[in-house]
Amino acid sequence: MGTAFITGITGQDGSYLAANLLEEGHRIIGLLREGRAPGAMLDGVEYAEWDFTDVGALTALLQKFRPSEFYNLAAFSSGAGMYDDPVAIGELNGISVARVLRAILDANTSIRFCQASSSEMFGDPVSSPQSESTPFRPCSPYGAAKLFAHTVVGAYRRRHGAFACSAILYNHESPLRGRAFVTRKIADAVARIRAGLDDELKLGNLEAQRDWGYAPDYVRALRLMLAHSNADDYVVATGQLHSVREFCELAFAHAGLDYRDWVRENAADVRLDRRGQVVGDATKAQQILGWCPSTDFGTLVRLMVDASIASLANKDSMS
Repeated sequence: MGTAFITGITGQDGSYLAANLLEEGHRIIGLLREGRAPGAMLDGVEYAEWDFTDVGALTALLQKFRPSEFYNLAAFSSGAGMYDDPVAIGELNGISVARVLRAILDANTSIRFCQASSSEMFGDPVSSPQSESTPFRPCSPYGAAKLFAHTVVGAYRRRHGAFACSAILYNHESPLRGRAFVTRKIADAVARIRAGLDDELKLGNLEAQRDWGYAPDYVRALRLMLAHSNADDYVVATGQLHSVREFCELAFAHAGLDYRDWVRENAADVRLDRRGQVVGDATKAQQILGWCPSTDFGTLVRLMVDASIASLANKDSMS
């Protein structure tokens, strides 16, 4: 098997992708920002550092390790932090992607590159559901930076013949989702309330809707994109909208609780989200890649709640 570079390897998607590739026998190089500790080290993964500004240094790393694939999953994001530190967001989520592509062309043009783009590029969409041809209208520095990177990927593909793809990923969750995200907050709160450790969960707008999928399904889409004979961009989504209220209802019911007894709406947590429905049309990925989500919304919610309950029980047994 070949060698794959992964940025953002310590995150949800990077962890699932690394495990998948390792199981198939690939050599994995986790590319970390210079000076950043990897946190929990993944068994079988090698690590290298790059300061995300030096094209020459990355070119040298690519020449040293000779990867066949490069997955760029690193992004400045914290759930509600789409507007936090726009300079850092623009640098990491946007400009660094141009540097990666430049280094790939300098090192080895046969490296296949996959960029984790975002539904945030559609911002307040002109129509729903969104496909690859829907106009982009980002509303945040995060969405704007992702759109810059997405545009650069397409430009390198057309002008230089690079095998560069963008996966326009809609919200995708799992037990590995960071605690700053609402889905993980809900799952963890269910576990703590069930255990008698908390007596309420404060959330923002319960009617807010998202197109939520299961992270391992979306990682599978990334793999299919780089395995295809032609590089292209694809929307990766379920095509279904669910509200925060629905998530709460299913999550609490799975633990034998009624969410109405525990969930409180908190005005301070409400995000300004006056926009059209952000929901994806993954027809192209289904027809060309043969991809479709395998885990439905209800199963996703139950998986996350079960994982939070098990994690809390494990902590209690170790204390």
